[in-house]
Amino acid sequence: MSVKIDKKPKTILIVEDNPMLQVGLRHALSAQPAFQVIGQAQDGLQAMNAAVELKPDIALVDIDLPGMDGITLTQRIKEILPNTQVIIFTHYTNRTKVIAALTSGANGYCVKGVSIPQLEAAITAVAEGNFYLDAKIAECWLQNLRQPLPDGEELEEVKLTARELQVLQQLVEGKSNTEIGLELGISANTIKGHVQQIIHKLKASDRTQAAVKALRLGLV
Repeated sequence: MSVKIDKKPKTILIVEDNPMLQVGLRHALSAQPAFQVIGQAQDGLQAMNAAVELKPDIALVDIDLPGMDGITLTQRIKEILPNTQVIIFTHYTNRTKVIAALTSGANGYCVKGVSIPQLEAAITAVAEGNFYLDAKIAECWLQNLRQPLPDGEELEEVKLTARELQVLQQLVEGKSNTEIGLELGISANTIKGHVQQIIHKLKASDRTQAAVKALRLGLV
């Protein structure tokens, strides 16, 4: 005799400051028996409180949020609630935001405008312990990673000081010079100098390219 196992729906917290989109997401996801929307929030601080109280399986998080941005929110959720999987749900497709999201501990990255079935697939993948990267992002990401390093450059040729490595880590997280300065306890002008040195040593054209290259080289 077979035993039927009752599979509980995955609980979801929607964090979105656009009221209409928030309602639309809740309606669409609640229609699926595999999901249960147990909360919603319109700002980062409210979302953090809701996450701690509700302990959702999945948090669907926008990046641009009042009170606390989605990247910082993701970091804090992962620190306090390691069993909660976070999917960044945003309109951003640029590398800086993607890198910041990935390094914050996000389990998935989905671009707004995807179909509901695609979003459901992303949630299902992350709920099953897999990482989900939107196809639009994945294509650009793979193209970048496949680019050969200039002039046969090797990892050992890039020598950064301990302070530069600290700055680089913050840079990869998408932080501004001012934010990095506050984090490390030094002035924004000093940080600017370190960033310029990092860009020079990595033979990059800007801070975004330096962050991407640092990931490719395994420096952070």
